[in-house]
Amino acid sequence: MTDSVNPAQNDPLLAELLGLALEAGRRAGALLRDGRPDDLTVAKTKSSPIDVVTEMDIAAEKLITGFLAEHRPDDGFLGEEGAASPGTSGVRWVIDPLDGTVNYLYGLPTWSVSIAAERDGETVVGVVEAPMRNETYRAALGGGAYVDTAAGERRLAVRPAPPLDQALISTGFAYVQTRRAHQADVAQRMIPRLRDIRRGGSAAIDLCDVAAGRLDGYYERGLNPWDLAAGDLIAREAGALTGGRPGERPSGELAIAAPPGVFEPLQALLEQLGAWHD
Repeated sequence: MTDSVNPAQNDPLLAELLGLALEAGRRAGALLRDGRPDDLTVAKTKSSPIDVVTEMDIAAEKLITGFLAEHRPDDGFLGEEGAASPGTSGVRWVIDPLDGTVNYLYGLPTWSVSIAAERDGETVVGVVEAPMRNETYRAALGGGAYVDTAAGERRLAVRPAPPLDQALISTGFAYVQTRRAHQADVAQRMIPRLRDIRRGGSAAIDLCDVAAGRLDGYYERGLNPWDLAAGDLIAREAGALTGGRPGERPSGELAIAAPPGVFEPLQALLEQLGAWHD
């Protein structure tokens, strides 16, 4: 991280949390990239037989929580692979140690490590490490959003809003078959009204791609807090609007991120098509 970033107007706690999240993400990303066994297999399943967990998901979460607990033993945790403790400091870490597990299992490059820090229930720091892209996305509340690459640091900004029928929108699909069928029906009805739809497989990267101007918008139903906590902050700090159904925050019911001018018609279309229910 360079000296040009001043997290949330010199808030020392945010600077500390951001530094720890960056280091934890770097370590976990290196473990996942360099330690992936050639014979990687499914360790267990969750919501359905295709909702998988590998041994590397578990190892990465253990690395992240161990590192953070060593430096901040009073903080709480909420992790996809089972880390759950309230803590006593007012800070809670929300962790997806491997977002895009199916991509990772198949050797596809679109996967990431997502680490967010909440203070008194509000997300104040977000880091998304994308090792196969050699990119690290980061944001602190009020301090803007940035990406670090081999070429250096770049401040993130969303794309200027096109008309919705010229917008490139990303989405994802759940692992429960009944929900997937409805999501596919919604996507089918949306495609004629958009430039096109993409399905990357990592919600955290999709949100960062909105922040970086690589997508005009993103929506998905069925996300968990660890899927969107870091990416939602990064998108907002890059100028995106985020939300769920009209008047609601992004949640498992529906999460949307897009620049102003795309967000509003996209939200209205998703509401019209009933994207929030199965």
